Amino acid sequence: MDEHEQWGTTMTGVDPDRLDDQQLMKELETIHRTRHDTLLYGSNDALRAHNDRMAQLEGEYLRRNPRRSVAPGRTREGARDRDAADAGGGKTSAGTPVGKWGRGTTEGPGRA
Repeated sequence: MDEHEQWGTTMTGVDPDRLDDQQLMKELETIHRTRHDTLLYGSNDALRAHNDRMAQLEGEYLRRNPRRSVAPGRTREGARDRDAADAGGGKTSAGTPVGKWGRGTTEGPGRA
């Protein structure tokens, strides 16, 4: 049996709990960077493997960082605050535009 036939039976990458913090972050950065291309152009098997690996890495990160910082805008309450600001003409109380891409950006990613 060659390595392609064994693909579905073997885990790819190092077990996340064996990675040090720096290695774990590097793995997370890599998998998030490759996510879009895998979703758009990868085979079903590649996408399944990507999903499994991402879940393993993210699960390990959350296990190690149960009290990680959470940005207020990334909560349901923060989203409701944004919706209320949008209903008020798309401005925050300080007059900063609130757009699809966050406070102060109405032009999309990389075009603030």
